[in-house]
Amino acid sequence: MKAIAIQQFGGPDGLAVVDLPTPEPAAGQVVLATEAIGVGGVDVLIRSGALAAYGFEEGHILGGEVAGTVTAAGADVDPSWVGRRVWGFTGVGGGYSEQAVAPAASLVALPETLSAVDAVTLGSSGVVAHFGLRHARFAPGESVLVRGASGGIGIMAVQLAAQAGAGTVAVTTSSPERGARLRELGATHVLDRAGTGEDTFDVVIDVVAGAHLPEFFAKLKPNGRLVAVGAVAGDPPADFGARLFRTFRKSLSFATFSADTVPLADRRVVTAELFAAATRGQPAAVVHDVLPLEQAVAAHRKMQAGEVFGRIVLTVG
Repeated sequence: MKAIAIQQFGGPDGLAVVDLPTPEPAAGQVVLATEAIGVGGVDVLIRSGALAAYGFEEGHILGGEVAGTVTAAGADVDPSWVGRRVWGFTGVGGGYSEQAVAPAASLVALPETLSAVDAVTLGSSGVVAHFGLRHARFAPGESVLVRGASGGIGIMAVQLAAQAGAGTVAVTTSSPERGARLRELGATHVLDRAGTGEDTFDVVIDVVAGAHLPEFFAKLKPNGRLVAVGAVAGDPPADFGARLFRTFRKSLSFATFSADTVPLADRRVVTAELFAAATRGQPAAVVHDVLPLEQAVAAHRKMQAGEVFGRIVLTVG
């Protein structure tokens, strides 16, 4: 089978098409013939080498979520999954391939009217946004700022906050054009990337992190909560905790959130609910581009250029 491997950490050109044996499912796993593969911000970080300290090595196959048809099931897996179109979470890699392995416990059957492309646009991003808002203890009527709202997670956070009754849904983004599109998805206020303005918010959902994260503590109301659900700009500065402590009298909270802390069963329930809701039009799956698997380098160039609004999806066949 064809797969995309990191031949060399660094830029997109370090990715290459490789031939690998068709995988065999272990106990509790299935193999999927992939139709669509989500391209995520974490893929870019892994490819760059920024996460090498976490055990990622050259030769790694990227991709954490796929949609396709189950072709084989390992021991202890219900054989009725074979032949069904599903969404699956492959973990920290293995998705950029014609045949992908996923835990059976992660599978969500696709509604007949939901495409594989839309499934990988909504799946992981929707789970992170849903549970990220929950981690922030968001309540209806509260104000939310989504920092870095033009990517998959940010777009889902905007839509889910609006649908859940947020009093205000503000966004940071890089252009008026993107701001207009985010308003169509539920945003009520559009700020520049720095969040310029006097408004403050109950909750900040931060997809970006990086050097400017501490500046967004000033965007919080008393008792406000900032939750970092991504780090596409890298780690915050080493003194960011001290800078939070200087706001002691405002009783602010900072937290990170990773979907890895949510049991697969709970993620499956939310993913299935999102898929069902998407067939009714909300939330919307916002797809920036669809490219064949062999054009993974082009997909990563688009990601690196910062030109993506929504999700890039790789397809097979």
